[in-house]
Amino acid sequence: MAIIGKIREKSGLLVGIVGLALLAFVLGDYQSMFGSSEGIYGIGLVNGDKVNENNYSILSARVQEQDRAQAEREQKGFGDAEMAGATDKAWNFTVDSILLHKEYEALGISVSDKEFNAYLLATDGFPILQDLASFFTDSLTGVVSEQSTISGRQKLQETISQLKKSKEAGAKQQWEGTKKYFSDRRKQEKYFALLGQGVYVTKLEAKQEYLAQKEVKNISFVQYLFSDISDTDAGIKVSEAEIKAYYEDHKSDKKYKNRMASREVKIFEVAVQPSKKDTAEFSKEIIKLKADFLASTNDSLFVMKESESKMYFGDMRGIAVPQGHEKSNRFMSYPPDYDTIFKLAKIGQLVGPYSMNDKMYISKVIGFTPSKLKARHLLIATNGSTDTKVLAAKRKTADSLLKVINKTNFEALVLKYSDDPGSKDKGGLYENFLEGEMVKEFGGFCANNPVGKIAVVKTDFGFHIIEIMEKGNSKFPVLTTIERTFGASEETASNKDDEINNLLYKLDQKISKIEDPIKKINLFDTIVRKANYFVRPLVFEDNNPKVYGLTSEMAEDKVLELAYGEDVTVGTLISYPIKDKNKYVIAIVTAIKEVGEPLYEQVRDQMEKEILIEKKAKRLMNKMSKTKNLAVLARNGKTIVSDAQIIFGNPSIGNSGFEPEIVGALFSAIKDGQTTIPLKGKMGIYVVKVTKTTKAPITNSYQAEHDQLLNAAMNVMQNETLGALRKKAEVVDNRRLYNLRVRL
Repeated sequence: MAIIGKIREKSGLLVGIVGLALLAFVLGDYQSMFGSSEGIYGIGLVNGDKVNENNYSILSARVQEQDRAQAEREQKGFGDAEMAGATDKAWNFTVDSILLHKEYEALGISVSDKEFNAYLLATDGFPILQDLASFFTDSLTGVVSEQSTISGRQKLQETISQLKKSKEAGAKQQWEGTKKYFSDRRKQEKYFALLGQGVYVTKLEAKQEYLAQKEVKNISFVQYLFSDISDTDAGIKVSEAEIKAYYEDHKSDKKYKNRMASREVKIFEVAVQPSKKDTAEFSKEIIKLKADFLASTNDSLFVMKESESKMYFGDMRGIAVPQGHEKSNRFMSYPPDYDTIFKLAKIGQLVGPYSMNDKMYISKVIGFTPSKLKARHLLIATNGSTDTKVLAAKRKTADSLLKVINKTNFEALVLKYSDDPGSKDKGGLYENFLEGEMVKEFGGFCANNPVGKIAVVKTDFGFHIIEIMEKGNSKFPVLTTIERTFGASEETASNKDDEINNLLYKLDQKISKIEDPIKKINLFDTIVRKANYFVRPLVFEDNNPKVYGLTSEMAEDKVLELAYGEDVTVGTLISYPIKDKNKYVIAIVTAIKEVGEPLYEQVRDQMEKEILIEKKAKRLMNKMSKTKNLAVLARNGKTIVSDAQIIFGNPSIGNSGFEPEIVGALFSAIKDGQTTIPLKGKMGIYVVKVTKTTKAPITNSYQAEHDQLLNAAMNVMQNETLGALRKKAEVVDNRRLYNLRVRL
């Protein structure tokens, strides 16, 4: 068996994906990370080299397997979103491993056998690795001691030695892979430690941070908002000639340049919702369902017959908790505003219908249970034995312990006699559990007996000596539930089909007659707005195209196929409605951007808004420049004089928001008692009076600020390094488009 298996066995830990060296652990050598794939891009590029599709697939399958297992242990779902997250994690590990291996080679970072052994065995100043911590932990006390560390090193050395000599198939390869995994992790530590040597904070920076946080200015101000002037005001109207002239003067400005190639698609969505007739029909159905449910004498058969979700428990597995409760991932939930209704209900009472996640529910209350339980136990395990002599002996042991156990010695006796490894090191304690989380006999005893009671309880695990320590003051219901979907009828869905197809036909007929791409997009916006739908943009980076805001993967794929289709141009309209679960999506390509200077149509709207802001600013500044009296300015602008305290380190002004230019001006040149000329901010024009400046207290040490700035810099250094490496390597994530056969 490989060392990973041994580590799992010894430590109880699943050693999986830890750090960025995982790819080396799974796949082997650096060169195997690259490989030939179909086309120019394959699944992606790093420094112009195609990533090995087969190796990535192996890694992705491993990550999905681990994440799914983790979700099952935590009793969480593992759907499309979680699957996508797992594959993204595998991709990021792949890319970062490639980039870091190249860095190790360039810098000559290596790990000798002596260093590796010291790293693994926690000698020569190396700390104990978390993965291997249980080798070094005292099995009785649960802590690391000098003796347990010595014996731990010996156990680990023996395990490694056995594995090196193992004749099992693949053992040698797995050991070499594991050795490479830990070696690469050590290389990663050395790499970032090396970079960390270049991160520092000067005394001047620490002093400036201290002053920025401690010096306070009290101000009074009047603000005229840009939004107070309508964009359609005749006095600030912007002509097309002005926008084009502005474009010629500013198209090379850094803020307008396209930093990466991208595409934009505008979409609007049409939901298929139940009609009034559908609602009325569903209401009749629910009324009859409630009457039949109430009269039912066999809830199990009724649920199986009438509920869309064929689940009937009839016991404490049917406990229900409010949505958002910490146990809602393990039990059925109900809307929080129904909590009081359920807790005051009587057994046999129906509650509902109530709605959650597009479903309607009717629940019958069949019992109650405490909202929280706390107990401790000592287990005399029977290990599944059915031998009457064995069981009698185990029962005799439990009864003997029951006679002497009490609140004072309970923990000590657990440590000495209990066979439950999950609670032994905690004195047998289980906190904050619900009755349905334990086996029936254990949970039932804790729920139905008073606090302080100690007794022997038999379960399939053995004989438990249980002490009830706490019970919640409130209760949760135990429910049996009918689930139904409230959706549009076939007739309503058909009518919506006709509506969306007619709208798409209208768009196509009108847009296809226009040549100018800007006019195409403006017409699209106008028609959709008049149909009372909302248009929103989706932007896709060519190097990493991702779709956000749609429900199904199929709908996302269709939008990507439109954006990156062959011969696509700005103004290309989808040829048929995209079905996205309970809604339709209509899309049009609105931008295809290359790196560098933008095309006029790509920045026209943005530039028009900025020209409008400039014209509004000029008008407001002229209006405000006539007086420095804040009261008069407030009266003239039909607003108020506001007060605020500001610091340089957080350049916000009261409720007016983030205004760094204004705050910077006030700290740079304005003295107490002075009133500024009109100043242009992000939201409007300000006239400000500084009423008082409270200087920072005098200090001889700026160590706290120094440490804070240094820690912040060190914390972001790793992510910024990886970001810089990715940018330099021009990483292209082509997985989605490759699978769609859109970009090969």
